[in-house]
Formats: sequence, C-alpha cells, structure tokens
Amino acid sequence: MASEAVTPRADRRLRRARAATLVSLASGIWASVLLPAVGLTREADPGRVVLGTVGILAFVIAQTVVLYAAVTPWLDRRWRRRAELSLVAVAVLTVPLVGPVAAGRWPTWAWLGAALIGMTPLLVRWRAGLTVAVGVLAVAVAVAWWTGGSVPRHLAVTGGIGAAVAAVNGFQVWFWDLLVEARQGQAAQARLAAAEERLRFARDVHDVLGHRLTVIALKAELAARLAPVDPQRAGREAAEVQRLAASALSEVRETVHGYRAVDLDEQLTAVVGVLRSCGVRCTVLPLPADLPQPAAIELAAVLREASTNVLRHSRADWCRIRIDREDDVARMTVANDGVDDSGPDAHSHGLRGLADRLAAAGGELRVRREDAIFTLEATVPAPS
Repeated sequence: MASEAVTPRADRRLRRARAATLVSLASGIWASVLLPAVGLTREADPGRVVLGTVGILAFVIAQTVVLYAAVTPWLDRRWRRRAELSLVAVAVLTVPLVGPVAAGRWPTWAWLGAALIGMTPLLVRWRAGLTVAVGVLAVAVAVAWWTGGSVPRHLAVTGGIGAAVAAVNGFQVWFWDLLVEARQGQAAQARLAAAEERLRFARDVHDVLGHRLTVIALKAELAARLAPVDPQRAGREAAEVQRLAASALSEVRETVHGYRAVDLDEQLTAVVGVLRSCGVRCTVLPLPADLPQPAAIELAAVLREASTNVLRHSRADWCRIRIDREDDVARMTVANDGVDDSGPDAHSHGLRGLADRLAAAGGELRVRREDAIFTLEATVPAPS
C-alpha cells in the first residue's frame, strides 16, 4: 500500500516519478477495464447496454480517483478513505448493472473483478489483499451461476488476469514507496545536519559560559557576605566579578565570531553534501588558492544563505557554484534552476541582511532571475 507520509509538493523529481507511476498504473488497470466494453457490443438488450455502460463508467471514475489517491501521499487520510469506500460501493453496484451484460457469451463482470483484484496492492496490505481476492472470486462464481455463464471462464479471467495485474501493480507501488521514503530520508538528513550544527554551537557556548558564570556567582555571593564586615575585600571581590564578566563576554564574542567565520572550504563541502543528498546536481569550480581569509569568511556567509535559498525557495535540479578572484576582488556566483514566483528576490530578509553585511565589508550583492533560473552574485574586496 502506498506510503501515507506527507511529502512536500515542491519536490520536482518526486512529482515526475509520481506522474510516471500514475501513467504506468493507469495504463495497466484501464486496459483490463476496457475489455468489459466488449460485452456491451455483444449485448442485444438496449436496456442492459445502458445499465452496463453506466456501471462501467462509474467503476472507471471511482478507480481513477483511488489510483490518484494511492500515489499522492500528501492527501488527507480521510479523503483517501472516502475514495476507497466509494470504489467498494461502486463495485457492489456493478454486479446487478454489469453482471447480466452479454450473459453466457462474454464474461463482462469477470473483467471488472480482475481489475478489482489488480488494484488490491494500492489499497491494502498483501494479507488483506488475499482476503479481498477470495471475496471477488466468490462474487465472480456467483455472477457466472446467476447469468448462466461458464464458472471456469469467470475464474480464469478474474483470478488469472487479476493476479497478473496485481503483481505488476504491487511492484510499482513498492518502488513508489521506496522513492517516497528516500526523499523523506534526504530531507531528514538535511534537517539533521542543521540541528547538529546548532547543537555544536550550543555546546560551545555552554562550555564557555558554564564555568565562568559559576565562578561569577560564587564571587558575587562572597562579595555580598563580606560587604558588612570587610568592605575593602568585598570591593576587591566585586572588581574581580566585573573582570570575570568582561572576560566571559569576550570569550562568547570570540565563540560567536568563530561560529560565523566558518572556513570556506568546510562550508562548501557541507553545502555540496546537503544539496546532493536532496537530489540537486551540484557543480563546483576549484577555489582560488590565494583567497584572503577575510574575503573567504564573507563568502562563506554568502554560501550559507545561497544554499538555504536553493533548498527553501526552489525546486532545483541543478546548482552551479563558482568562486574566482580578479585583481583585488573576489566573486562568488551561485545559480540554480527550479525557481517559481514564490522564490527569493532582492527584497527577502535573508538577502537584505547579507547585502548589508557585504556593504559593511566593502562588497556588493546582486541577484537576478531569468525565467526559472536564479543567480546570486557577491563581490568582496580581496587585496593582495
């Protein structure tokens, strides 16, 4: 049975795989549904032809809705259940509507029974599917007995054709589930990488502040106790508290600076890994060997924001990252496809903050969008 986990609609590759799976499933199932129409051509009673046509069309519509729901994991579970119940109701109605069509000359309903068995992998697990198949075969036997048709022929069509269609559909649904789970795993991997980085920073801040704040608290408590009996020593302890607080603040600033000033090579490796894990083809040109450290720090910040935009604001299939140096200017260009109207622009908060940061460092940020391609270009001073 198709995965019920929620999958983002913005995943272009998954949408393409879903479309291919939907077409493949539909072609196999609808082929088995077209064969009951042969019975309509062999039926002499116009009333039965009309009723049979209504029954077959209703079955095709209900089947199409269930087929769509089976490969659309972001649909609400209640909507999916209603679609499945509708198919069951329509299948029951097809017995009196389609069963008598071409009675004794063509196993009309048996082909609908085969389609029902073929759809079981889309609806239930395989154990429950066996129960459904036995029930459908029993109905096929009853229809054959009621209409005077051949019981072996009805069983052969419903059971044999149905089992073959179910095997093919089961494989496709299993493969679709694997695709959904793989994409969910890639998204979880990206979230985990971000969470691990936040935890690392939190640990660093805790290590810096934990000891310092403990000492400051003890010194302040000591100064408070000494104030009534030894004001001079209390003053010295208070001065020591002030010195420790200033030192702790300085260490925190150094830690934050170190966090923000990530090595460009490390940042590039991390960004490429995350993008590729999310299915984005990433092309990176070699970094210039003589890039000054201040310029590399600023470009690392640009790269972080650019990669965030690729993941959040696009359905990218590819991303190109280029960093070069000309004279006293270092330039980074990040381009990706898959941008729609909701993508980033020069007025987004992240890009505005980045532009302000680069301007303070003497650099510049430019963005442009051409059709579905978004390009971010940042320049920073890189004196020799």
